[in-house]
Amino acid sequence: MILAPRQSRYDARRRQLLAIGVVLVVAGSVAAAVYGIGAFKRNAPDGACAGAVEVARRLSPFARGEVAAFAVAEQALALPDLAFRDASAGERHLSQWRGRTVLLNLWATWCVPCRKEMPALNVLEQQLGGPRFEVVAVNIDTRDSNKPREWLRDVGVDKLGYYADPSARVFQDLKIIGRAAGMPTTLLIDPAGCEIGTLAGPAEWASRDAVTLVTAALEK
Repeated sequence: MILAPRQSRYDARRRQLLAIGVVLVVAGSVAAAVYGIGAFKRNAPDGACAGAVEVARRLSPFARGEVAAFAVAEQALALPDLAFRDASAGERHLSQWRGRTVLLNLWATWCVPCRKEMPALNVLEQQLGGPRFEVVAVNIDTRDSNKPREWLRDVGVDKLGYYADPSARVFQDLKIIGRAAGMPTTLLIDPAGCEIGTLAGPAEWASRDAVTLVTAALEK
């Protein structure tokens, strides 16, 4: 059957739109695979982190003084299961700290503000560390793996467990979800693996302000 010119143009346009739709679906799938879009959605299920948001609201008045830059979470966000290595080069995952509140800190020896706050993080771990809380400081030096350990030993940081990610992938994973813009980066995470708040840049973590903030997060 011979189609009228108008019908032919309609069918041709319809086939073109269908083709564009297929391309968009494929492109969307590729973007999700490369940038973790799908994973990001799975990391923030509705209501799963409501408790962390409530804690964040309660902590808001304590984000002052030495920790005034602490940004409390306004929306539920389950963090990705970050991977890094321990002192024995064994693979560790953030999910292994479920059931404990974590102050996750990313640092490097080439970052002067990072080096400045490490002794304070050491003191915070000494004061509050235990079954319910741990400072997890992850080094992201990508070259000499011995340098961070030697530096920590030289400055007397002896209360923190040693964790490292020489690939710096942990920083990129947090950057993808908008939680790492520079160094140092610190996140307060609840026992369910959800964000309570984030602090971009250095802070005096051994100060009364910081201890009060973290202590308030541990209160039931």
